[in-house]
Amino acid sequence: MRVEQSRFSSHASRVDFWQHIADRRAENACFAIVTVVATRGSVPCEMGAKAIIAEDSLIFGTLGGGKVEALAIAEAVKMLDSDRRHQLITWNLRHDVGMTCGGEVTLWFEIIQPHSSWHLVIFGAGHVAQALVPLLATLSCTIDVIDTRADWLEKFPQSQKVRCHHHQTYEEGVIHVGPASYVMCISRGHSTDRPVLRSLMMREAPLPFLGAIGSKSKRAVLMSELRADGIDEGKLSELVCPLGLPIGSNDPAEIAISIAAQLLERRQLPHA
Repeated sequence: MRVEQSRFSSHASRVDFWQHIADRRAENACFAIVTVVATRGSVPCEMGAKAIIAEDSLIFGTLGGGKVEALAIAEAVKMLDSDRRHQLITWNLRHDVGMTCGGEVTLWFEIIQPHSSWHLVIFGAGHVAQALVPLLATLSCTIDVIDTRADWLEKFPQSQKVRCHHHQTYEEGVIHVGPASYVMCISRGHSTDRPVLRSLMMREAPLPFLGAIGSKSKRAVLMSELRADGIDEGKLSELVCPLGLPIGSNDPAEIAISIAAQLLERRQLPHA
Protein backbone atom coordinates (compact mmCIF):
# COMPACT_ATOMS: atom_id res chain seq x y z
CA MET A 1 0.00 0.00 0.00
CA ARG A 2 1.51 3.32 -1.09
CA VAL A 3 1.24 6.24 1.32
CA GLU A 4 2.12 9.80 0.35
CA GLN A 5 2.04 11.79 3.58
CA SER A 6 1.45 15.52 3.82
CA ARG A 7 0.91 17.30 7.15
CA PHE A 8 -1.09 20.42 7.94
CA SER A 9 1.40 22.95 9.21
CA SER A 10 -0.36 26.18 8.29
CA HIS A 11 -3.60 27.81 7.26
CA ALA A 12 -2.34 27.66 3.67
CA SER A 13 -2.16 23.87 3.80
CA ARG A 14 -5.81 23.74 4.89
CA VAL A 15 -6.71 25.91 1.92
CA ASP A 16 -4.73 23.52 -0.27
CA PHE A 17 -6.78 20.64 1.13
CA TRP A 18 -10.06 22.14 -0.10
CA GLN A 19 -8.41 22.97 -3.41
CA HIS A 20 -7.46 19.29 -3.75
CA ILE A 21 -11.10 18.36 -3.21
CA ALA A 22 -12.18 20.85 -5.88
CA ASP A 23 -9.58 19.43 -8.25
CA ARG A 24 -10.75 15.84 -7.65
CA ARG A 25 -14.37 16.89 -8.22
CA ALA A 26 -13.39 18.65 -11.44
CA GLU A 27 -11.75 15.41 -12.58
CA ASN A 28 -15.02 13.59 -11.78
CA ALA A 29 -13.04 11.18 -9.60
CA CYS A 30 -14.25 8.94 -6.79
CA PHE A 31 -12.46 9.47 -3.48
CA ALA A 32 -12.86 9.35 0.30
CA ILE A 33 -12.59 12.16 2.84
CA VAL A 34 -11.67 11.03 6.35
CA THR A 35 -12.00 13.45 9.28
CA VAL A 36 -10.97 13.05 12.91
CA VAL A 37 -14.14 14.09 14.76
CA ALA A 38 -13.24 13.07 18.34
CA THR A 39 -10.25 11.96 20.39
CA ARG A 40 -9.71 10.68 23.93
CA GLY A 41 -6.46 10.18 25.73
CA SER A 42 -3.13 9.83 23.97
CA VAL A 43 -3.60 9.74 20.19
CA PRO A 44 -1.29 10.52 17.22
CA CYS A 45 -3.75 12.86 15.45
CA GLU A 46 -5.48 16.14 16.17
CA MET A 47 -9.20 16.83 16.26
CA GLY A 48 -10.28 18.06 12.84
CA ALA A 49 -7.41 16.44 10.95
CA LYS A 50 -8.46 15.48 7.43
CA ALA A 51 -7.21 13.29 4.63
CA ILE A 52 -8.17 12.56 1.03
CA ILE A 53 -7.86 8.91 0.03
CA ALA A 54 -8.27 7.52 -3.48
CA GLU A 55 -7.67 4.02 -4.79
CA ASP A 56 -5.00 2.64 -2.45
CA SER A 57 -3.21 5.79 -1.38
CA LEU A 58 -3.35 8.92 0.72
CA ILE A 59 -3.63 11.77 -1.77
CA PHE A 60 -3.48 14.73 0.60
CA GLY A 61 -3.62 15.53 4.31
CA THR A 62 -2.75 13.37 7.31
CA LEU A 63 -4.37 11.41 10.11
CA GLY A 64 -1.21 11.37 12.17
CA GLY A 65 0.68 8.74 10.23
CA GLY A 66 1.55 5.29 11.53
CA LYS A 67 -0.94 2.52 12.27
CA VAL A 68 -4.02 4.73 12.65
CA GLU A 69 -3.51 6.31 9.25
CA ALA A 70 -2.72 2.95 7.60
CA LEU A 71 -5.87 1.40 9.07
CA ALA A 72 -7.96 4.40 7.97
CA ILE A 73 -6.60 4.09 4.43
CA ALA A 74 -7.46 0.38 4.38
CA GLU A 75 -10.99 1.10 5.62
CA ALA A 76 -11.50 3.86 3.05
CA VAL A 77 -10.31 1.55 0.26
CA LYS A 78 -12.86 -1.07 1.34
CA MET A 79 -15.60 1.55 1.26
CA LEU A 80 -14.56 2.70 -2.21
CA ASP A 81 -15.11 -0.87 -3.38
CA SER A 82 -18.50 -1.19 -1.66
CA ASP A 83 -21.89 0.52 -1.58
CA ARG A 84 -21.20 2.28 1.73
CA ARG A 85 -21.04 6.04 1.41
CA HIS A 86 -20.75 7.19 5.06
CA GLN A 87 -19.37 5.61 8.19
CA LEU A 88 -18.48 6.71 11.72
CA ILE A 89 -15.86 4.51 13.43
CA THR A 90 -14.32 4.69 16.90
CA TRP A 91 -11.09 2.78 17.42
CA ASN A 92 -9.47 1.97 20.73
CA LEU A 93 -5.80 2.30 19.84
CA ARG A 94 -4.72 -0.65 22.01
CA HIS A 95 -7.47 -3.16 21.20
CA ASP A 96 -8.39 -2.18 17.61
CA VAL A 97 -5.17 -0.74 16.22
CA GLY A 98 -2.51 -2.63 18.17
CA MET A 99 -0.78 0.42 19.65
CA THR A 100 0.56 0.63 23.20
CA CYS A 101 -1.23 3.89 24.03
CA GLY A 102 -4.76 3.49 25.29
CA GLY A 103 -6.49 6.44 23.68
CA GLU A 104 -9.45 6.43 21.31
CA VAL A 105 -10.03 8.14 18.00
CA THR A 106 -13.32 8.60 16.13
CA LEU A 107 -13.19 9.01 12.35
CA TRP A 108 -15.88 10.10 9.92
CA PHE A 109 -15.56 8.46 6.47
CA GLU A 110 -17.34 10.00 3.50
CA ILE A 111 -17.20 8.74 -0.08
CA ILE A 112 -17.46 11.38 -2.81
CA GLN A 113 -18.78 9.81 -5.99
CA PRO A 114 -18.35 11.09 -9.53
CA HIS A 115 -21.39 12.99 -10.71
CA SER A 116 -23.19 11.38 -13.58
CA SER A 117 -23.13 13.49 -16.72
CA TRP A 118 -26.59 14.53 -17.89
CA HIS A 119 -26.53 14.43 -21.68
CA LEU A 120 -29.20 16.26 -23.65
CA VAL A 121 -29.62 16.12 -27.43
CA ILE A 122 -31.82 18.62 -29.25
CA PHE A 123 -32.79 18.24 -32.90
CA GLY A 124 -33.58 21.72 -34.14
CA ALA A 125 -32.11 25.17 -33.52
CA GLY A 126 -35.21 27.27 -34.00
CA HIS A 127 -36.91 29.76 -31.70
CA VAL A 128 -37.80 27.31 -28.93
CA ALA A 129 -34.31 25.79 -28.96
CA GLN A 130 -32.79 29.29 -28.87
CA ALA A 131 -34.65 29.87 -25.59
CA LEU A 132 -34.20 26.34 -24.24
CA VAL A 133 -30.48 25.78 -24.72
CA PRO A 134 -29.24 28.79 -22.67
CA LEU A 135 -31.69 27.79 -19.92
CA LEU A 136 -30.46 24.17 -19.81
CA ALA A 137 -26.84 25.33 -20.00
CA THR A 138 -27.23 26.81 -16.50
CA LEU A 139 -27.56 23.21 -15.22
CA SER A 140 -24.93 20.51 -14.81
CA CYS A 141 -25.21 18.91 -18.25
CA THR A 142 -23.83 18.73 -21.77
CA ILE A 143 -26.00 19.60 -24.76
CA ASP A 144 -25.66 18.56 -28.40
CA VAL A 145 -27.74 20.57 -30.87
CA ILE A 146 -28.32 19.31 -34.41
CA ASP A 147 -29.67 21.34 -37.32
CA THR A 148 -29.39 21.60 -41.09
CA ARG A 149 -29.11 25.40 -40.86
CA ALA A 150 -25.65 26.63 -39.95
CA ASP A 151 -26.83 30.23 -39.46
CA TRP A 152 -29.26 29.17 -36.72
CA LEU A 153 -26.61 27.12 -34.97
CA GLU A 154 -24.35 30.17 -34.95
CA LYS A 155 -26.93 32.08 -32.90
CA PHE A 156 -26.26 30.07 -29.73
CA PRO A 157 -23.98 31.73 -27.16
CA GLN A 158 -20.55 30.19 -26.73
CA SER A 159 -20.50 27.62 -23.92
CA GLN A 160 -18.34 24.64 -23.06
CA LYS A 161 -21.55 22.77 -22.30
CA VAL A 162 -23.06 23.30 -25.76
CA ARG A 163 -21.88 21.55 -28.93
CA CYS A 164 -23.49 22.47 -32.23
CA HIS A 165 -23.53 20.06 -35.20
CA HIS A 166 -24.38 21.01 -38.76
CA HIS A 167 -25.70 18.05 -40.80
CA GLN A 168 -27.31 17.74 -44.20
CA THR A 169 -30.26 15.92 -42.63
CA TYR A 170 -31.52 15.77 -39.05
CA GLU A 171 -31.39 11.99 -39.14
CA GLU A 172 -27.61 12.12 -39.58
CA GLY A 173 -27.46 13.67 -36.12
CA VAL A 174 -28.54 10.48 -34.33
CA ILE A 175 -24.84 9.57 -34.12
CA HIS A 176 -24.65 12.04 -31.23
CA VAL A 177 -27.28 10.16 -29.20
CA GLY A 178 -25.99 7.77 -26.55
CA PRO A 179 -27.89 5.15 -24.52
CA ALA A 180 -28.38 7.59 -21.61
CA SER A 181 -29.24 10.68 -23.68
CA TYR A 182 -32.38 12.74 -23.14
CA VAL A 183 -33.58 13.56 -26.64
CA MET A 184 -35.91 16.30 -27.87
CA CYS A 185 -37.12 16.73 -31.43
CA ILE A 186 -37.81 20.42 -31.99
CA SER A 187 -37.10 20.62 -35.71
CA ARG A 188 -39.15 22.33 -38.42
CA GLY A 189 -42.06 19.90 -38.38
CA HIS A 190 -43.17 16.31 -38.07
CA SER A 191 -41.73 15.49 -41.49
CA THR A 192 -38.21 16.20 -40.17
CA ASP A 193 -38.90 14.79 -36.70
CA ARG A 194 -40.21 11.48 -38.05
CA PRO A 195 -36.92 10.11 -39.51
CA VAL A 196 -35.10 10.95 -36.28
CA LEU A 197 -37.75 9.33 -34.10
CA ARG A 198 -37.94 6.28 -36.35
CA SER A 199 -34.17 5.79 -36.24
CA LEU A 200 -34.02 6.14 -32.45
CA MET A 201 -37.05 3.92 -31.82
CA MET A 202 -35.55 1.16 -33.93
CA ARG A 203 -32.70 0.86 -31.43
CA GLU A 204 -32.98 -2.11 -29.12
CA ALA A 205 -32.58 -0.25 -25.83
CA PRO A 206 -35.03 2.56 -24.99
CA LEU A 207 -33.82 6.04 -24.16
CA PRO A 208 -34.52 7.58 -20.74
CA PHE A 209 -36.42 10.38 -22.49
CA LEU A 210 -37.59 10.87 -26.06
CA GLY A 211 -39.89 13.78 -26.81
CA ALA A 212 -41.23 15.73 -29.76
CA ILE A 213 -42.71 19.20 -29.73
CA GLY A 214 -46.18 19.69 -31.17
CA SER A 215 -49.88 19.35 -30.58
CA LYS A 216 -52.06 16.34 -29.84
CA SER A 217 -52.99 16.22 -33.51
CA LYS A 218 -49.29 16.09 -34.44
CA ARG A 219 -48.88 13.22 -32.01
CA ALA A 220 -51.68 11.33 -33.75
CA VAL A 221 -50.05 11.84 -37.15
CA LEU A 222 -46.61 10.84 -35.86
CA MET A 223 -47.99 7.72 -34.18
CA SER A 224 -49.75 6.66 -37.37
CA GLU A 225 -46.68 7.22 -39.53
CA LEU A 226 -44.24 5.56 -37.10
CA ARG A 227 -46.62 2.63 -36.76
CA ALA A 228 -46.54 2.33 -40.56
CA ASP A 229 -42.73 2.39 -40.33
CA GLY A 230 -42.90 -0.78 -38.24
CA ILE A 231 -42.35 0.73 -34.79
CA ASP A 232 -44.06 -1.43 -32.16
CA GLU A 233 -46.61 -0.12 -29.69
CA GLY A 234 -44.25 -0.44 -26.74
CA LYS A 235 -41.78 1.98 -28.29
CA LEU A 236 -44.54 4.31 -29.43
CA SER A 237 -45.93 4.54 -25.90
CA GLU A 238 -42.58 5.90 -24.69
CA LEU A 239 -42.75 8.97 -26.93
CA VAL A 240 -43.46 12.19 -25.03
CA CYS A 241 -45.57 14.36 -27.32
CA PRO A 242 -46.60 17.10 -26.84
CA LEU A 243 -43.24 18.00 -25.33
CA GLY A 244 -43.23 20.07 -22.14
CA LEU A 245 -45.50 20.37 -19.13
CA PRO A 246 -48.98 21.85 -19.75
CA ILE A 247 -48.08 25.25 -18.34
CA GLY A 248 -47.50 28.71 -19.77
CA SER A 249 -48.31 30.12 -23.19
CA ASN A 250 -47.02 29.50 -26.71
CA ASP A 251 -44.22 32.00 -26.22
CA PRO A 252 -40.88 30.26 -26.96
CA ALA A 253 -39.42 31.31 -23.61
CA GLU A 254 -42.38 29.85 -21.70
CA ILE A 255 -42.33 26.68 -23.80
CA ALA A 256 -38.62 26.35 -22.98
CA ILE A 257 -39.36 26.60 -19.26
CA SER A 258 -42.09 23.95 -19.54
CA ILE A 259 -39.68 21.59 -21.34
CA ALA A 260 -36.88 22.16 -18.84
CA ALA A 261 -39.30 21.47 -15.97
CA GLN A 262 -40.45 18.25 -17.63
CA LEU A 263 -36.86 17.08 -18.12
CA LEU A 264 -36.07 17.70 -14.45
CA GLU A 265 -39.26 15.92 -13.44
CA ARG A 266 -38.43 12.89 -15.59
CA ARG A 267 -34.84 12.79 -14.33
CA GLN A 268 -36.11 12.30 -10.76
CA LEU A 269 -38.10 9.17 -11.63
CA PRO A 270 -36.50 5.88 -10.47
CA HIS A 271 -36.22 4.49 -13.98
CA ALA A 272 -34.71 7.69 -15.47
